[in-house]
Amino acid sequence: MTETLSTDALDRLAAIIETRLPARGGDPEKSYVARLLHKGPDAFLKKIGEEATEVVMAAKDADHGGDRAKIVNEVADLWFHSMVALAHYGLTPRQVIAELERREGTSGIEEKALRKAQDREASND
Repeated sequence: MTETLSTDALDRLAAIIETRLPARGGDPEKSYVARLLHKGPDAFLKKIGEEATEVVMAAKDADHGGDRAKIVNEVADLWFHSMVALAHYGLTPRQVIAELERREGTSGIEEKALRKAQDREASND
């Protein structure tokens, strides 16, 4: 049940982000997401980098007695801005979930080795 609710929440948020795309009439004067999208990839990619750094800082703080809830808050910000990027590139959270499900049960070491081998093959083509 929780999985369904989580997926539903991601779907709802993705649908809202979609309405903020410039092609859908998103107004940068009225919407933070529309403003990011209007500015282009550099704006939201910079935010993703900032939020990833804030996740790391929150985790480091938690290692030294800081509030662990801040990690959740920063990861939420990271996911949000990542969803803006997904929308810009015509992708969806469902595709990310499908990729995670595809990887389920696969060793992370094996997965990384497979991706490296695929990258080598692609560069040799």
